[in-house]
Amino acid sequence: MENRAHALIAGLFVIGLGIALIIVAEWFKGDSIEHDHYQVVSRESVTGLSVQASVYYRGVNIGKVNRIYFDPENMQQILIDIAIDGNIQLPKNIYAQLGYQGITGLAYVQLRNESVISPEILPEDARITMRPSLLDEVTGYGQNILNNVNELIIQVHQLLNDENQERIANILKNIDKAMNNFNNVTGHLQPILDSMTHLTTESGVLVRHLDELLTEINQSIRNVNQQGGIIDSLSTSAQEMATTIPELRKVSNGLVRNSQNLDRVLQQLEENPQMLIFGRPSSQPGPGEDGFTTP
Repeated sequence: MENRAHALIAGLFVIGLGIALIIVAEWFKGDSIEHDHYQVVSRESVTGLSVQASVYYRGVNIGKVNRIYFDPENMQQILIDIAIDGNIQLPKNIYAQLGYQGITGLAYVQLRNESVISPEILPEDARITMRPSLLDEVTGYGQNILNNVNELIIQVHQLLNDENQERIANILKNIDKAMNNFNNVTGHLQPILDSMTHLTTESGVLVRHLDELLTEINQSIRNVNQQGGIIDSLSTSAQEMATTIPELRKVSNGLVRNSQNLDRVLQQLEENPQMLIFGRPSSQPGPGEDGFTTP
């Protein structure tokens, strides 16, 4: 009876262990949700990402990473196979980025879409492009900055070698000499500047006198141009002269005629002086007149 009891206990133990193994296997197998499979393509490093890493879409865990490997057709690309809950419909304009969990360095795949969600659904087995994450961009910028700083330090080191340091010292000495010479020149220029100040003062006085002279000239011009002034008097005199000239011309013509008559009288007196005593002789009768005689 005792052996049978031990056998029963052993059988029950084996049965319990089998049930436990089945439960553990089912637990490791996971749930029976159907998954859609996609492929993420990355040209950047995927440091920290491992198989079974989570896949998030808008902050919700929707799948797992199944495989990470290089593209056999293009070794510059890394292919990441992911399995997504079949009930999730992804838009066609979706893209992927790496996210990091705190300071552990463990990465996960984060799916994002553009600002405007495409109404078209991403087909299964489609490829999703991975873009650099913010941390990758910051790291890249930091590396570029470090490279630039390193180049700058090398150039400064080359600039400050012994030969250039000696040249810089000579330049500083020459600048010091030039400043001393400039101070001396400034001292010599001070009397000239004082003379220029005096000349400027006298020029100001001269300009004021010129302004006064121009004011008087303008006043004189206004007086000349105003009614009853010199110009107006000259205009009136010119009109009077224009009226008098015809009269003077008539008088001149009369004087000319009288002069001609006087010339004829003088000529007759010269030819016949007795005219002053006996008067002008009678003229000889012409043909057809009484007393006409044929010569």
